[in-house]
Order: sequence, then structure tokens, then C-alpha cells
Amino acid sequence: MSLGHVDPRPLPQARGALRTDWTRAEIAALFDRPLLDLLYEAQQVHRAHHAPNEVQLSTLLSIKTGGCPEDCGYCAQSVHAETGLKATKLMDVRAVLQAAAQARDHGSTRFCMGAAWRNPKDRDMPAIVEMVKGVRAMGMETCMTLGMLSERQAQMLADAGLDYYNHNIDTSPERYGEVISTRSFEDRLETLDHVRQSGMNVCCGGIVGMGETREDRIGFIHALATLPDHPESVPINALVPVKGTVLGDMLADTPLAKIDDIEFVRTVAVARIAMPQSMVRLSAGRESMSESTQALCFMAGANSIFTGDKLLTAPNAGDDSDAAMFAKLGLAPMAAADPAPPAGLRQGAG
Repeated sequence: MSLGHVDPRPLPQARGALRTDWTRAEIAALFDRPLLDLLYEAQQVHRAHHAPNEVQLSTLLSIKTGGCPEDCGYCAQSVHAETGLKATKLMDVRAVLQAAAQARDHGSTRFCMGAAWRNPKDRDMPAIVEMVKGVRAMGMETCMTLGMLSERQAQMLADAGLDYYNHNIDTSPERYGEVISTRSFEDRLETLDHVRQSGMNVCCGGIVGMGETREDRIGFIHALATLPDHPESVPINALVPVKGTVLGDMLADTPLAKIDDIEFVRTVAVARIAMPQSMVRLSAGRESMSESTQALCFMAGANSIFTGDKLLTAPNAGDDSDAAMFAKLGLAPMAAADPAPPAGLRQGAG
């Protein structure tokens, strides 16, 4: 049976509560499946929960660059990295809203704002709140990534109308300490809990291609898929090695510097099957992927991308390049819509 004539009967994932009880053995078995079988299942799951041939366009803006005290081994914005990147102050609210308006005019329906902080200071919150309100007034979904949040800060953002908060777990719990030492995996989970309790949607994913093993990728997907509620957005990044960062210097001269394209596609497919209702986003590293690899990722269930020329400080495929690829693949940008309610409020969420 061809993918053009998919069995219309709902899959098991579509009929009942979403599973949050995946075992590592089950996720490992998905990774081990023949690629075409894996893609077939992932596409069936995708069509049971999402419109086919539609991809959400998101834009990411760095509203405060560099000077972060964290020691994340992949990040050019860490003060521990020797990349020559100069730290900046928090952008003016008007400049952020101008960038958001430009992104909207280029077709983006979600505007994401990132600040290189361990956590936001209370003095910065009024400006952050104004950014959220201003972007929302344009009819766009809003997302922010500002580091760790207190319960109070999470509630302030929720009250301002922030739709999504991004806080990645980055990698498997076992691998985490080899990548970051200045905050723990449990710190990440605490912020995710604050976000969920405030009523905001969760955006949470990570990075592959950091020299990890498949077992780590299994652990990464397992950690996401067994959260009390699946993240509404799951960004999957391929490491962009930056000279002067710990991982950039470590991996620059080894074959591990770039994850194998087929293994990346497998990771996307497993994420789609394990988290059926989530938006799975191709994030950093996409600029180095061929159109064929990206097409396989869309077949595997990816339905969101970052568009524009830059992701924080990393290069990204531009708007024109994406439009040409969409035309070639017969894909359409997803129309703006009211953001999904938090998972705990959805029918059948579990």
C-alpha cells in the first residue's frame, strides 16, 4: 500500500491516551527497524494527528547574545568558550517587535526569542513581558528561551500570554554531565515543571551529533516521551561545531562531528512515533542538510522548521531557499492558528 493511500483507520496512538510509559527497549526497537518500515509507521502516525504536507515556519531571534555563565560544551555564547563573540545587552522592545513584524511578513507564524542567560533577572522581566504582549498582538504565536525560571517568573510570562517556553534537556540523562556541569538535568526538569504548572505549552528537545552513542539518543527520546505530558514542541538540533567551544574543538577533526544523515532521520521518526501530537521541529544544523535529507525528515514526521538566515548565532537556511524547497516538495507553510492548550487540558492527554 502506497503512502498516497494510507489506511484511514486511526492508529492505536490516535484512539486513546497518549503514552508516557515508553520503555527504553521499545524505543531501541524502533531505532533498529528497517528504515523504510520505520518511515512508513512514522508517516502513518503523523497523518493520524497532523495535516500532511504542511510545515510550520518559525523565526528565532537572539534578544540578548553572549556572556552566559553556563558551560554548555556546544554553545558559542558561553563565557567559557573562546569564540570571540561579544556579549550584548537585552534588545530594545521596539527593535524586537520590528524583527517580529518582518518575520510575520515573510510567512512565520511563531516568533521565538532567546536570551543567553542562566536565568532572567527580575529587572528584565517588564521588558520581556512587553515583548510577549507586542508579538502576540501581531497574531503570532510566541515562544521564549531565557534559561531557568522560578515559579513566579513562569507565571509572569504565562500572564503576559506567552504561548510556549523552550527549555531543552539537550541529551540523555547519562550523557548530560559530560556536556554541561553548571546546572543539572534535574534543574532542567524543575523549570519544565514550573512552565507546565503555569499553564504555558512546553517546547523541549535537544541536540544530536555531539559524539553521543545511539544508546544516548534512545535515552534522549525516552526522557522526553516519558515526561508527565509530552512537550507540545520538540526541536531536534544537529550539532553545528563551533571552533572555540569544548565540543567544537573536540569533534572538529573526527567523523563524529556530523551525525550520519540516516541516523538523524531515524531520530526524527522515533520522536514522531513516541510523541504523536507534538510538533517536531528541524532546528540547528539544517543549513548543512541536503534537500533530500530534509525531505526524508518531513516523511519521518517533522512538521516545523526555523526559517531565516540565522539561529541565535548559528547560520540557517534562508527564506528564499526554504520557499524553493517547499515548492519542489509540494509543501505549504502552516497557517497561523490558535496555539494548542497545554497537554493536561487536551482530550485524551495522559
